Amino acid sequence: MGFKCGIVGLPNVGKSTLFNALTETAAAAAANYPFCTIEPNVGLVPVPDPRMEEIARIAKSEKIIATQLSFVDIAGLVRGASQGEGLGNQFLSHIREVDAIIHVLRAFEDGDITHVEGRVDPVADAETVETELMLADLDSLERRLTPAQKKAKQGDDEQKQIVLLMERCLGLLRDGKPVRAGTWTDEEREAIRLLDIITAKPVVYVANVEEASAATGNSLSARVDVMATAQGAASVVISAAIESEVAQLPPEDRTAFLADLGLAETGLGRVIRAGYSLLGLLTFFTAGPKETRAWTVGKGSRAPQAAGVIHTDFERGFIRAETIAYEDYVKLGGEAGARDAGRLRLEGKEYVVADGDVFHFRFNT
Repeated sequence: MGFKCGIVGLPNVGKSTLFNALTETAAAAAANYPFCTIEPNVGLVPVPDPRMEEIARIAKSEKIIATQLSFVDIAGLVRGASQGEGLGNQFLSHIREVDAIIHVLRAFEDGDITHVEGRVDPVADAETVETELMLADLDSLERRLTPAQKKAKQGDDEQKQIVLLMERCLGLLRDGKPVRAGTWTDEEREAIRLLDIITAKPVVYVANVEEASAATGNSLSARVDVMATAQGAASVVISAAIESEVAQLPPEDRTAFLADLGLAETGLGRVIRAGYSLLGLLTFFTAGPKETRAWTVGKGSRAPQAAGVIHTDFERGFIRAETIAYEDYVKLGGEAGARDAGRLRLEGKEYVVADGDVFHFRFNT
């Protein structure tokens, strides 16, 4: 399953530095001038989850394989992007293709790094980008509304529902609100997703601070947090410069390096988990002597769908799932202990997957 988080923001806020650190590569050109990123860079990033280590230890697994998210580094938006300013049309099309948005905001002063707006104000930057995205959605929906209305008048019931939904979305946008600010049912959210509306996508704000403020944040990142809270969105404080340094260290040296800076974990770990949460995902595990592996499904998925993530044959021929909750797996020393204690359950096709489930699937090919 492909889940994509797009990294967006104005030029020179640290997007590409963040992306490079996320992927531990220099694939994205981090340079001090606008539009250094012309094509979106895509990186697959493992989702940190300490539960894997525990399961692998108990199962005596030879290797551990994490689940992954896809991050897309999208070139910086500028004022007027919705009318094609800068490389606006390309940027907007790339944003439409992602499932969630990681919005990087500059929350540090540095006279050597130019700001496209000539000042450092992360809340104003967020409003600039959000305005361009809303204008792009407004233009897109207005162009599609008239043809949809014509089909609806011809008696197309499906188009009638779509027209009503588009009109509600347009109402929000005309009021200066993103579509995600509306109250929607799960069915409506799915229909909106199919309409390719950018401002319907969930957002996490990443306040990129100077190194000295990485552990505590600063006055600028505090303003970002207030803004995010008011919107019901998430916010994360990182120092992209520190994350870039950490990415170059051997894994065994990273914990001590972070501790010296007063950090318990990398900011990237928090960003990745925030993206995972934004997308409404959960993790289940399979474990054995060869490997412990984490897998991703959407919340609300049933056991056959989880089996299908591993292999389509598993879903087609699904019989049952032998299921152990993570806490039981650890507490009881693995599969044998859970079975002896009566904590290994046999679940059928209607079972809704819980985060942390350890599965063994039975199926017919």
